[in-house]
Amino acid sequence: MAPLIELADIFHDHGPAFRASRTGHLSLAELKVMSAIEHCRTAALGGHVEGCDDCGHLRIAYNSCRNRHCPRCQGAAARDWLAARQADLLPVGYFHVVFTLPAEIAAVAFQNKKVVYDLLFRTAVETITRIAANPKYLGASIGLTAVLHTWGSAMTHHPHVHMIVPGGGLSPDGTRWIASRPAFLLPVRVLGALFRRLFLEGLLALHGAGKLAFHGSLAHLADPHGFARHLAPVRRKRWVVYAKPPFAGPQAVLAYLSRYTHRVAISSRRITTFDGSNGTFRVKDYRQDGAARHRTLTLEAGEFIRRFLLHVLPRGFHRIRHYGFLTGPNRRCRIERIRDLIGERKSEPISGAAPGHAEPEKPTPPAPQACPCCGGTMRRLLILPTMARARAPPFGARQTAGPSP
Repeated sequence: MAPLIELADIFHDHGPAFRASRTGHLSLAELKVMSAIEHCRTAALGGHVEGCDDCGHLRIAYNSCRNRHCPRCQGAAARDWLAARQADLLPVGYFHVVFTLPAEIAAVAFQNKKVVYDLLFRTAVETITRIAANPKYLGASIGLTAVLHTWGSAMTHHPHVHMIVPGGGLSPDGTRWIASRPAFLLPVRVLGALFRRLFLEGLLALHGAGKLAFHGSLAHLADPHGFARHLAPVRRKRWVVYAKPPFAGPQAVLAYLSRYTHRVAISSRRITTFDGSNGTFRVKDYRQDGAARHRTLTLEAGEFIRRFLLHVLPRGFHRIRHYGFLTGPNRRCRIERIRDLIGERKSEPISGAAPGHAEPEKPTPPAPQACPCCGGTMRRLLILPTMARARAPPFGARQTAGPSP
């Protein structure tokens, strides 16, 4: 069932005023996200007309914006992504591990999203793979899928990486599968200490290379001594690394991934009311237990939009990444090899395929939609073109244009 209130409703009603009040302070990426959400599945993006073969019922379907920040478009994207990942599942337990940045670092990350988020990925992955390779803990080369989230339940800035990790890995010589303990992967305190050291080393290297920018209240951090003083408290505190118990089978992994890989800062299903001025949505307070953990939060529409835009990612930044034996051109062959070592082979290699390369799958055409009136088959009858939107002339044309008549 579709939600009664959509995120797009708030953007439609208050987006123009929000843009006007922040002229010159919104990035091009944020403006594009706002435009995409406002025009998703509307006549502005075009669409098509469908008709039923049996009863003649007509229906207009408008195109999606396909923006990765739009909650309307993420359901289909998640289904396609999960279908491609299903072949990679192994008959082992899977663990969920979360690496979180402290609040003092999150402020720096917000003003330097691309380089600091990338550093978060690199150091978190290096931490878990290095500890896993240590014979004292697992002594194996692992694989994992990592997903970046930058929000907390209340849409505040809270960058962290979720990892889905198979419970084991390959021996150093690649001839054995080394399984982890049934309910334990790696010690979180050891992971947290190494993660803190590697991340702070990387952050100081970025600062020394002049790759960090600081504005507003953080301008004093441009000075190396000021930056060192800012990092001093986080060197002494414990960095949070959280590991959940293993999932109950591969299908549970897929169900979990579907909730995490293509999630955006807030889904429309969490929005409970919107009175034209304020939006109310469900949040979780993880500091509370029981019924007190679940509550609602009401924000003025402008603040609601501002918080949502905190989580717009830089252009071209990959928020879903694979590592270890789950990446590379020979991934499918490695996975089949691991199944052999575990003792459960899911499928035989496709005959005629080159070594290390799977034969490309032929795309399956979408199934015809059923008529909502009689259950008959809906056929596409007419294509609706995209509505042209006014655009400013190129800068050079404005400079050379003569006076208007």
